Amino acid sequence: QVQLVESGGGLVQPGGSLRLSCAASGRILFINTMGWFRQHPGKERELVATITRGGSTNYVDSVKGRFSISRDNAKNTVYLQMNILKPEDTAVYFCNANGRSSIYDAWRDYWGQGTQVTVSS
Repeated sequence: QVQLVESGGGLVQPGGSLRLSCAASGRILFINTMGWFRQHPGKERELVATITRGGSTNYVDSVKGRFSISRDNAKNTVYLQMNILKPEDTAVYFCNANGRSSIYDAWRDYWGQGTQVTVSS
């Protein structure tokens, strides 16, 4: 079974920084695009950032210039460096990987369990 294991969430002051990590484990043959999503209380899950296997990135407007997504293909790991954090960044953050566990499987999205990020003074 493929699992995405997240770490790095926590409580931070406004203006502070956090670094989230998510490593894919288990039987997985290919991973193409990876990304981070977040869900505020009572709201729909939204895309934060994505990164292709080749390193092309995309960010939601609200985090541009503050967040940076990166990946280590050899480790099947994606990172999200979050700087100048704001209270509105408070959410549960989920990592995502589009891939397949074997050549016989269809491509699908795999999700992490989520990690809480709270920005408050």
